[in-house]
Amino acid sequence: MPHTLERPRFGAALLFLALSCAMAAAEGENVTIAPPEAATVEEGLAAFDRIYEVASHPRCSNCHVGPDNIPMWSGPTYGDSPRPHGMNVNAGESRIGAETLLCSTCHAYSERLNDQPHAAPQVAMTWMLPPSEAAWFGATPVEICTQLRDPERNGGRDMLAIAAHLDHDLILHWAWNPGGGREPAPYSLQEHVDDILIWGVAGMPCPEDR
Repeated sequence: MPHTLERPRFGAALLFLALSCAMAAAEGENVTIAPPEAATVEEGLAAFDRIYEVASHPRCSNCHVGPDNIPMWSGPTYGDSPRPHGMNVNAGESRIGAETLLCSTCHAYSERLNDQPHAAPQVAMTWMLPPSEAAWFGATPVEICTQLRDPERNGGRDMLAIAAHLDHDLILHWAWNPGGGREPAPYSLQEHVDDILIWGVAGMPCPEDR
């Protein structure tokens, strides 16, 4: 069922959420998680426009694929259309390649970036695809927005949990610092977290709510 904003009750709900979030501000491991005291629906929609720029960027969307478990690849500058990962890679239901060839065979654990162009990216955690429930490769803004605010498809997370996930999950940080001459995702990790919080305090509005 489409999500709609109930205008008469929205103000009270927003105030309660804003007060709760103001008390939840915290210094995270890598970013500051500090929800604004208030945010309008229009501010939330503007924040989501920026969130969509990040989520739909190939640095992020190429891994957010469905149950075929095949990651996409776009090259360092995205001059070509995205195409399936080479070498017949399939991450399997494990999403780490346990059924065939572990993703970490090439995407090894490393605390240093692999800055060689076209070499396999590496981070200081297990390289893997997100759950298939988080698939949004090629999805529209409305589809991604409704998915992000749906607890059944976002891992049961509220906006603070989404921000915390972005804070400590190092494989996500790679999108803004991919090395090897690769184009990073837009904005910055902190700016993206800030937009998640603005959007959350505004009530997680989606483009269809305009």
